[in-house]
Amino acid sequence: MIDEDASTTYVLDERSDSLRELSGYLDVLSSSTRLKILKVIETTPKDVRQISSEIQTSYENTKKHLDRLLGIGVVKKEAGLSRETSTGIHPVWKYSLIPGGMEAIIRNLGLFGNIRIPLSDTGLSAKLERVRREVSGEFLKQPAIILLGGPDDGKVFYLQGDTTDIGRIDGDAPGRRTGDRAVALSGGYAAVTRVSRPHARFSCRHGVWHIEDCGSTGGTYVNGTALDRHSKTRLHNGDFIELAKGVLGASLLFALPERPASKEDAES
Repeated sequence: MIDEDASTTYVLDERSDSLRELSGYLDVLSSSTRLKILKVIETTPKDVRQISSEIQTSYENTKKHLDRLLGIGVVKKEAGLSRETSTGIHPVWKYSLIPGGMEAIIRNLGLFGNIRIPLSDTGLSAKLERVRREVSGEFLKQPAIILLGGPDDGKVFYLQGDTTDIGRIDGDAPGRRTGDRAVALSGGYAAVTRVSRPHARFSCRHGVWHIEDCGSTGGTYVNGTALDRHSKTRLHNGDFIELAKGVLGASLLFALPERPASKEDAES
């Protein structure tokens, strides 16, 4: 998360509907059994009996947990066929992650991690941090930036190597790639400098990530603070990055994998 003295991105009051919805969302994700289910169906759709066998719990309990996951929109079910049994092959419901489901969870938890939760809800703050660590540790295997808003809302770019340039794709000139990789945003983010002349650059040294503005026209902002050009600024998990301001700029969430909390979450 961001440092305590860094600016906060969002503020919610005690009567906020979003705060109540967040509490319900965390209740679903705070179950270690439900996180195991997400892991089991992450790559291959499976029916309830297959899932219950892999997580070693009852059919009824597995179905209950799946219904909770369906309720927050990260899991879908579609008709499929069972494995062959002594009575033949039968139609069954098969459960799978919706496309981008885990990325959406990581995005949501990262965004809510930057809110200022009222002091009366310190328990909610602790639960948010615990769930965020559990999910990140299980499903986020490398640093990533997640686009927030615009034509590619929700798209995830994984950062690999020591440096990654970022900018808007240049259709007229393919552009050069600086460092190990480059992230090219679509033309809808028109206020972002072209990747052939990078808007910004991510770099990692000794496990610490930084961002620098590469002399862009629209500027680069971290948690609302404008960066000096060609000066590196350290990034923390959950930082909110803006490449230029306004609807034609690009807003990004910076996400780092973390180790899960040492104490297993209680069932809910």
